[in-house]
Amino acid sequence: MDHPLISITVCMRDAEEWIDDCIESLVLQTYRPLEIIAVDDGSADSGLSILERWSGEHNGIPVRVFSQNPMGLSAGRNLAVEKSKGEWVAITDIDCRPDPYWISEMFSVSDGLGDEEVWAVTGRTIFEKGETKISKLRSDSIARKYSGRPRLASLANGPCSMFKRAALDQVGGFNPEWYHAEDMEVSLQIIQAGGVIIHTPDAIVNHIAESSKSVFLRKRSRDARAHVRIRRKFGKHGVRKPNGVIHLHDFVSDAERVVWLFPIALLGLSFSMFSLLTFQSPIRNGVILVSIIWVFLIVKRGNEFLWSIALWHGAILGLSDIILGRNGHRKLVKREDQS
Repeated sequence: MDHPLISITVCMRDAEEWIDDCIESLVLQTYRPLEIIAVDDGSADSGLSILERWSGEHNGIPVRVFSQNPMGLSAGRNLAVEKSKGEWVAITDIDCRPDPYWISEMFSVSDGLGDEEVWAVTGRTIFEKGETKISKLRSDSIARKYSGRPRLASLANGPCSMFKRAALDQVGGFNPEWYHAEDMEVSLQIIQAGGVIIHTPDAIVNHIAESSKSVFLRKRSRDARAHVRIRRKFGKHGVRKPNGVIHLHDFVSDAERVVWLFPIALLGLSFSMFSLLTFQSPIRNGVILVSIIWVFLIVKRGNEFLWSIALWHGAILGLSDIILGRNGHRKLVKREDQS
């Protein structure tokens, strides 16, 4: 198999503490020929100056650094693709540390089987467990996602994937208008166009622990907000291929397991309040006991309960995006031009 040039692209904003470890892991990749394109998306910290120290050649791998005004991850990825020269374009995130064989493992399966037209290859992201309950929850959740993932995937994940340049050109690259989940949009467009995404669990990318509860909840809200857009544009269960077959989503979140905790808690609280105001003893005493047990169960699953609230918050924001026609949504109701 001929070895074409592969470009690794990484974008960052205000990530000074992660840059050195990330770029070092990229210049330790075993695959050749390789180039690294790094884009700073308008950092306010010293990230750009740290990144520029890596500009040049390391281990025979050229590293080129570019910067732009803060325009978002999709715009940064597009700039990186534009500046790159590889036949394949890999993407990762600045808070990731790819295994040295990451690119080699993805390239080893890039020919596919039979007449498969492989347009993208995705690996496996492993979140460090960290020291907090939230970081362990996140690590376990991601591990469950990958554990049963099939070879033919529906998502080329942002931290650990590579795309054929021609495929990115055909689908128009990453949409800067999309609020989040730009990797999922491109992936589903690839499948719509007849391309195949291969998943290989041997192409490993290590992700730093997601230890902050506020960051975790903010990201889960953002995921839910983007999910509204994905479902609206591509359908509820999957994406239709050119032959009419639906390719089902294979990277399903644990959100389905926790999303109903918040509404169930509200329902239980409402029933308890109604019962306390309506019924007399001893029924009232029973209701009080049930309410205490109910509160105990919620507290015991506190992080998952907050996760559920974040999902509903994101869903509400997603619905508002539809109404207002923002963040990649077409307007729900278009006003006719006034003549």
